[in-house]
Amino acid sequence: MTELEKCLAGEYYNCHDEIFLNMKTNARKLLSKYNGLPYEQKSEKREVLEKLFGSMGNRVSVGTPFICDYGRNIEIGDQVSINMNCTFVDCNKITIGNRVLIASNVQIYTAAHPIELDERLTPNWSEESGEYFWRTYALPVRIEDDCWIGGGAILLPGVTIGKGCVIGAGSVVTKDIPANSTAVGNPCRVIRTING
Repeated sequence: MTELEKCLAGEYYNCHDEIFLNMKTNARKLLSKYNGLPYEQKSEKREVLEKLFGSMGNRVSVGTPFICDYGRNIEIGDQVSINMNCTFVDCNKITIGNRVLIASNVQIYTAAHPIELDERLTPNWSEESGEYFWRTYALPVRIEDDCWIGGGAILLPGVTIGKGCVIGAGSVVTKDIPANSTAVGNPCRVIRTING
């Protein structure tokens, strides 16, 4: 398996492999251009996002500044609004459905490290090994259709936000949220069912 295949499979991978460094370099160039464009240059901004993202639907708005790792692992549906100052660590897939609102300062993380120190550190690591000294893995994050993610919310690796959910501002989502739920807090918990 290549390091990219390991990454997308949720296995430990070398995040400093050349393929990831090249992907980051490309993303940084595109983000620099995108974040520097004036608000009213919408067609130019869309052209940059089409090069950055894996896929993007119609009527997508991404406020600036916007930060991501690779861009290519981000897939966005139709009628999506991502407000300013959001950070998407897209080492694995970040999939955003249709008619989704993402408020300012939302952070979505797919990359993680083991909790236990002896698992987190690369065994028999040395400067000469060419490996990184800690282990990294990445799990996909999915936001289904018709969701609203409140300002400053943090979505951790591997979570799915079900269709029609509202995630309260400042929440830290550590596990899946079932469809049609309002969920808040740290850790984020469902407080009521909505939409019907």
